[in-house]
This record gives sequence, C-alpha cells and structure tokens, in this order.
Amino acid sequence: MQFVLKSALIALVFVGVALADGIKPYALANDGAVTRDRHLSEISDIMRGGRGGYIDFGFYYTPSREQLPLESQYGEHDGFAFNHHFAAFGAGEVAKNRHMGALLWFDRSGWDGEDFFLFPQYNDFGLQRSVVTWGLTFTDARMNWTLAAGMQHQNLEHRGKPYPYESDSLAYSWAHLRFSKLSAQANFYRADWRLFRVSLDLESRAIYGGRKSGLLTYLPNVSLSMYNTDDENDIDSMRINWEQNLYDQRLYAEVAIDLNDTWFHSAALKFYPDPSRMIGFEATCLNRVRHKQLSDDFVEEESDLLWGGAIDLLFARFAYNAAYDYENFFGAKGTFLVEFKFNLATIDGWLFNRGAARSAPMQTDVVKQFDKKAGSNEITPIGSAKGAPKTIEAKGIRYEKVGSEGGN
Repeated sequence: MQFVLKSALIALVFVGVALADGIKPYALANDGAVTRDRHLSEISDIMRGGRGGYIDFGFYYTPSREQLPLESQYGEHDGFAFNHHFAAFGAGEVAKNRHMGALLWFDRSGWDGEDFFLFPQYNDFGLQRSVVTWGLTFTDARMNWTLAAGMQHQNLEHRGKPYPYESDSLAYSWAHLRFSKLSAQANFYRADWRLFRVSLDLESRAIYGGRKSGLLTYLPNVSLSMYNTDDENDIDSMRINWEQNLYDQRLYAEVAIDLNDTWFHSAALKFYPDPSRMIGFEATCLNRVRHKQLSDDFVEEESDLLWGGAIDLLFARFAYNAAYDYENFFGAKGTFLVEFKFNLATIDGWLFNRGAARSAPMQTDVVKQFDKKAGSNEITPIGSAKGAPKTIEAKGIRYEKVGSEGGN
C-alpha cells in the first residue's frame, strides 16, 4: 500500500512538472491588485454578520523547482512561487445589540529562486511583496447594519529585472457598508477610486437568523465590481458574480461575467457535503486570457477555456487548473497545487467556514438533543441552557419562616 501511495505521489509530481506552464512576469506584477481585491471580497463575506470572529492561515506548497518556472524575456528560470496568508477578525458587544471589532488580513507572495518560508534569496528574477489590510468595524445587530473602514498597505520587498517599476510602499483606504442584505465597498488610492463593489446577498442563511430550508434559501447572491487601475476616474472593467444555491445549500453554481469583449470569465459547480462548508468539491471552467507582447506599445490577447477542479478539506486544499487558484496564484496552469491551511468563522457561538449557510454538524446535533429534552416531561436544571425553563423541585420536609422569631 505504501508503495502504491509513493508511486501515485511521484506520478502526480511528474505530471505537474511535465505539463505545467511557466509563470509570466505580468502575473506577478499584477498580484498586488489581485490580493487587495481578494482581501476586500473575503471581508465582505465575513461582514455579512458583522460580529463574532474569524481566523485563517495557510501557504501553498510546490515541491519541485521545475514545477512553476518563471518565463521572462531573459529565458526560463527554475524556482518557487509562494503565497503565505493570515487573516483574523474579532468583535465584542460594547452595548446591547451593538458590537465593535477589528480585522487584519496579511499576504506575502511572489516568486523566488529558492524554497523558503521567512527569508527569500532575493535574486535577479525574484519578486517579493506583502499586502496588509486592517480596519475597525461596528455592527448594530438590532437594526441589522455594519460599517467597517481601514487601510491597505502594499509593500514591495524586492523587484527583479523582468518586472515593471512600482513604488515600494503604497497606502490605500477602504470602506464597507452593509444594511440588511445590501452591501457596498470602495477602495481608494489618495483621491482616486480603485474599486467599487455593490452586493445583494439574498440567500437566506440560518447562521444569520434566516431559514434552514424553503424557497428563500434559493435566492441568489449577486455582486457587481467596478475597477479603475489608472489615475483617470473612468471604469476600466466591470465584473458580475452570481452565486446560486441548487440543492439544500450543499450544491452551488457560480458564474462570473466580465462586461467587456470577452464576457464569460469563469463558472464553477461546487458541492459541500454539509452546509457548514468544512469540506468542498468543485469543478471549474475559466476563460484564460493570454497576453503576447508584439511591440512596446501593443499587446495581443488570446483566450481559451481552462478546465479544472479542487478538493477543499479543513486543513488542506488540492487543486488542478481550478479557477480560484489560477486567478490568485499567478496564473498557475497544468500543475497540481497543495495549499495547507485552516480557516474557521464563528457567530453567536456557531462554527462554520466562510460563506457557509449553516453551522457545523456537531453543533446541529447538540441543538437537536436540546430540543428533544425541552419537549419531554423531564425537569430542566437551572442554567442548563440559555432561555431554558427554570423549574425548582423540593423533596422532603418544607420549612417556612413565620413572624419575626420564626417557627415551623
């Protein structure tokens, strides 16, 4: 059995090296904007409740230096693409139904000639960058609205030869406002906006006080994102994302459309054995756009469909050509990726994964057991659960105090 497992692992590594495409410098150069957008998208998911807590940390692992080489005008260079990420959010009640909190998102990513975790090689073709997003939050649970705002800091540690110039330190401001199922986000660099996103999260989710089943759980979640990448105040691109529950909040379809010449961006079919999203399986299709530099002023674009999928477990994610990993890991194609990670969210005592509709299975069983006891004739002890009926039963002789001197 061990021989079979080792042989399968060697075969996967071989296929990943043989079929993998190299990473292009422009994908690494654009990763700062991609990471900032992903941070705000994840914050939008967590702010659906606006209270509770969230923790996320992890890193991608590629065992071979030939697995994701860098392809630049200087040739092909063997090395390692990397992404180390961490996120945390916590909020506490400062007054009845009012919660204040703080959040921190951190990513360190890029490409280097050597495999590392803390100290890169900083060679001529490497690029190392970090993005930090932090902010403060306020939620009024009774009125069902949330306000969050903060800063994003993009810091360039090292820039090699193939990459365009960029400032080594950039600061952006951001804000998020949610009222009921409608939310809006904005991101600014100085006085110029870079991102504006408006979302309608119509799906009824039990962890936020909604329904566990019924027609309301089949309402879609839709967002419109507008991007501005230069100093002019016009819209460079627009994207619509549609998430649709297909069955029991376990099977979902996701579609992304770019409102430009390409239109179709990606589609995914995702299955979660439990609505808490602790485990997930996905099949994806991405409209891959490739750039060819024909001259200093002209870049040609070509597109084709990239099919892939992933298995997402609590502590690891295994992916091949998955749309999410292609977009967030420098356009990695034709190679098997492993991300070691852990993330968990909580609200009102329930545990779940980001974007989930219901709590973890173990907690659901506890609630069922409590409901069963509450419906029986058994006496519930005082303080056994919040909101439980309080019954006092005395056995034996009863003594009563009569008058100032007492008696029996």
